[in-house]
Amino acid sequence: MSDRQKILILSANPKGTSKLRLDEEMREIKEGLRRARQRDDFEIITASAVRYRDIQRAILDNDPQLVHFSGHGEGDEGLVFEDETGQAKLVDAEALAGLFELFAEQVECVVLNACYSEVQSLAIASHIPYVVGMNKAIGDKAAIEFSVGFYDALGAGKDYVFAHKLGCSAVRMAGIKENLTPVLIQLKSPPINKKGESQGYYINRPPVEENCLAEIEQEGALLRIKAPQKMGKTLLLKKIFESVEPKNYGRVRIDLQLLESSIFRDYSQFLRWLCQRVSKRLKLEDCLEDYWGEMTPNTSCTDYFEEYILESLETPFVLGIDNIDRIFAPEFGAIAADFFGLLRSWWGEANTTGGNWTKLRLIVIYSTEDLPKLNSYQSPFNVGTEIKLPEFDDEQVQKLALRYGLNWSLTQVQQLKEQIGGHPYLVHEAIKNLKLKPELTLTHLLEKAATDEGIYAQHLQHHWSTLEQEPTLVGQLKTIVEASEPIAIAPTYLYKLDSMGLISKVGNQVKPRCQLYRQYFRERLLTVNDS
Repeated sequence: MSDRQKILILSANPKGTSKLRLDEEMREIKEGLRRARQRDDFEIITASAVRYRDIQRAILDNDPQLVHFSGHGEGDEGLVFEDETGQAKLVDAEALAGLFELFAEQVECVVLNACYSEVQSLAIASHIPYVVGMNKAIGDKAAIEFSVGFYDALGAGKDYVFAHKLGCSAVRMAGIKENLTPVLIQLKSPPINKKGESQGYYINRPPVEENCLAEIEQEGALLRIKAPQKMGKTLLLKKIFESVEPKNYGRVRIDLQLLESSIFRDYSQFLRWLCQRVSKRLKLEDCLEDYWGEMTPNTSCTDYFEEYILESLETPFVLGIDNIDRIFAPEFGAIAADFFGLLRSWWGEANTTGGNWTKLRLIVIYSTEDLPKLNSYQSPFNVGTEIKLPEFDDEQVQKLALRYGLNWSLTQVQQLKEQIGGHPYLVHEAIKNLKLKPELTLTHLLEKAATDEGIYAQHLQHHWSTLEQEPTLVGQLKTIVEASEPIAIAPTYLYKLDSMGLISKVGNQVKPRCQLYRQYFRERLLTVNDS
């Protein structure tokens, strides 16, 4: 644990849901840690009536090591947060797992003190070392007793495993027979390599990593990491960050997916947000007002980076901008040209003028080739080094299985890949579920994979929900999944389906990325046509 551990406690009790004793739970947690002998090691941040978008904001603003949620859970449906009107808003396991993946470098433990939250815990455990969830409904009294025991243990300097055990014991000591409801999900630690370093769950795809690490050493480097959704782009960025950490490089990841749309619509506000975010991540004082005056936003931002941020650093600085294609959307066209021109100018300064700009290394991450129409001298997408992420090959699937303690044969690998190909997310989900659910066999997993009862149900339903918003895109996908051979489609549809990861390209033609998608969407489309 860190020297001063931040605990972020979130709660939600929307209108129309049964009343929970959330205030009492928060009060008991605070009181227990206040009395603890190591109370100075903890800082508690609380937020109630939490809306779904408040989660990411609270984590961004507070950088907690432990995130605790108290409220309602609906099993496979998701955890219950609030919407803008105070009504219930469900957030499913895949969405929560995706969120915590982004904060895997800082969050050590997640506690979901809500009924039937084991589903979400299993998903989050792919990215967070310790996750507590409830395997069935839990009463108010039991939920409070568990929290008291759990945080009493942390306050005494115990680890998360012991804290979970004491929490369960506290429930039983209170005479409540729900002590087996809270479950701790802790994936087996990844193996250690010969150098004594943890290998994690990231699987190298040579020569991708080698090329990235070689490029990032160069003054004024610009890496463009492009791949469909869930291909491992963010994990690759994390890998790059880890590789330069021993050299004390400055490192900041900015995720534009988490930013409110209103900020994008005011370009000056957007650049101010960027400067403040980078300053905070680098633990620099916010000196924005010294630079933001009568000059244009681009000039002010450039001066702030050159004369303050880069000047303050003695080592190179890696700025990774994730989901930068969010600005590709037509509604943000007003800022796209200016912002991308700004990035291109920084790259140009680093490679011509020199000075502080030689410290800057830029990494931009995006999912589509449908780039905004920019002057060639304003675009950062035609300079630097492009990195494309391939699917896993057989050996890489075997390595990932081994990281989870599964000694797979080549036959098992090929059996899995016949259904889902080498898509990293799909492979990881299969192996993770087989590890966490000993009763689940590979055969059974594959039999149910393309159904709403399978492990990919939420992933597939999310894609279907996205497709339903564009009927013409659904029509194109129908043609693709029904065709026995690759076919040609219009570039606009190709870009969208490719960015979603639903198709793969064969020359100038396309086909479904894997049998899972062909089967699921063909069945869905038949159901729609019959209704």
